[in-house]
Amino acid sequence: MKKRRQNPAGEHPRQLKTDKTFTPISVDEDDELFPNGIFEFNVTKMLAFIEANADKFPVETVEVEPFRVYSSETLDEDTIRRADVSKPILLAEISPGRFNVIDGNHRVERAGRDGLKTIPARRIGAEQHLAFLTSVRAYETYVSYWNSKLDELE
Repeated sequence: MKKRRQNPAGEHPRQLKTDKTFTPISVDEDDELFPNGIFEFNVTKMLAFIEANADKFPVETVEVEPFRVYSSETLDEDTIRRADVSKPILLAEISPGRFNVIDGNHRVERAGRDGLKTIPARRIGAEQHLAFLTSVRAYETYVSYWNSKLDELE
């Protein structure tokens, strides 16, 4: 049995606490959103934040195949053909230690078709991407979801 890692307050170090003053990120007309069930992230504003703080989100190289999860029938062929595989994809920590592509699925597909084994990527942890949820309900549900996943790890 794994021993629970706790801080002096008896909490898991990555446990999230609900901020009662949380304000959802605004959504402008042309913003790209990433829906994942009830969770909807404003990808446009997230990418702008990452670019403005690039030193905190270093580019790394990741393998293509584990992230090639969408069938090509669900992706737009023209977008795949135009995809710039030199531009980093964005991986968001959707549950503890598990990252999903939330920007760049067309690039991943193009890289796979071109026989590339790796692609550049940036990662954003849960603690950072919470700010880009588009509703209070999604935020509160995400905090609960995240903490339940931490409990499952123990």
